[in-house]
Amino acid sequence: MLHFDNPAIRIENLTKTFDDHTVLNGLNFDIPRGKITTILGFSGAGKSTLLKHILGLMQPTSGSIHVLDKDLSELNNVEQREFRRNFGMLFQYAALFDSLSALENVAFPLKEFTTLKEEEINVKCHALLESVGIQPISHDKLPSELSGGMRKRVGLARALALEPQIMLYDEPTTGLDPITTHMVNDLIVSTSDRNKDRQMTSVIISHDVKATLRISDFVAFLDRGNIVEYLAAEDFPHSSNELVQDFVNL
Repeated sequence: MLHFDNPAIRIENLTKTFDDHTVLNGLNFDIPRGKITTILGFSGAGKSTLLKHILGLMQPTSGSIHVLDKDLSELNNVEQREFRRNFGMLFQYAALFDSLSALENVAFPLKEFTTLKEEEINVKCHALLESVGIQPISHDKLPSELSGGMRKRVGLARALALEPQIMLYDEPTTGLDPITTHMVNDLIVSTSDRNKDRQMTSVIISHDVKATLRISDFVAFLDRGNIVEYLAAEDFPHSSNELVQDFVNL
């Protein structure tokens, strides 16, 4: 099992139970700073539950989670809300506000969480949209006027608006055609590369083995609440773990 000095996220003995059902079972797991780490696993393995714990949206039954050197269990509700500014999140279906333009969607967190003036917000949002490949002609379009791939780009620009230390991607290519899937994966890599100077960490929840091996630095396999394999991406296909081999060869 991989361990890292000064990781972005350190999970120790994390257990989460619902009634008599254990979803996370004594999980121990480090996620390094400034890298792309993907968590793979079959449906029901506990991936979404783990993501909610990292975000502080769910409290462990036992164990601890340290994110950017903070013990999440020690933060009160106000501190939790403020701490979440360190996260950017790209949801499965972009989760844009239907009644707001692309530009207004990206501006939303800046208006909510900063004291920037309107003009400063507009300049930053135009730059963010262009950085993810959205041309100015589309900045004032509503989500319904954009393709699925473009909505993902806008969602990513919005997630990056507060310059997060950790970017979370929840099944980012679900429901997309192969060409758009390839584009989104390339976008994840280019976003990571652009933010390497500030050591932005990327965490992806995925079931796409092929893409994972192409874009990740490290790959973890979650099964029944445990990390059963955790390797550098280039080593992952050669794992001796039978479950991993079954998943890789599906």
